[in-house]
Amino acid sequence: MTVVRIRPMRAEDIPRVQEIDRLAFTVPWPPSAFPHELRHSPHSRLWVAEVDGEVVGFVVVWLIVDEAHIATIAVHPDFRQQGIARRLLETAIQSAREEGAALATLEVRAGNTAAQALYRQMGFAVVGRRARYYTDNGEDALIMTLVWQPEGGTHER
Repeated sequence: MTVVRIRPMRAEDIPRVQEIDRLAFTVPWPPSAFPHELRHSPHSRLWVAEVDGEVVGFVVVWLIVDEAHIATIAVHPDFRQQGIARRLLETAIQSAREEGAALATLEVRAGNTAAQALYRQMGFAVVGRRARYYTDNGEDALIMTLVWQPEGGTHER
């Protein structure tokens, strides 16, 4: 069984995170984005997943007032379908809850049914659509939200 460790991102992780980002997305974040998020954004929370000391995935969350916005999440293609994205999301959401977030939101490609299935399994529900959101092909984004109850349960908005 593969042991996955989730931990806060460090500066030395950035080259590997950028590599995973390029493999995962047709329009990756600009080279300056991850360093800026890590070093200069007080609202950003960045996590990585490690297997045998190698970074294999990451998530960036923006904590704004009481909302955790999942800005990006990716797992290296060689490590997909192993529950790593779920572990990253669980860690990010739990951390955001501990910091006072009452809900989490994200955008996902309308055609990315695998990601949507994961988000639904975790309790996210579609609450809207952003037409032509993705610049590479004009695909719509679905807006998905997870709202939790103060006593620890979750419910859909």
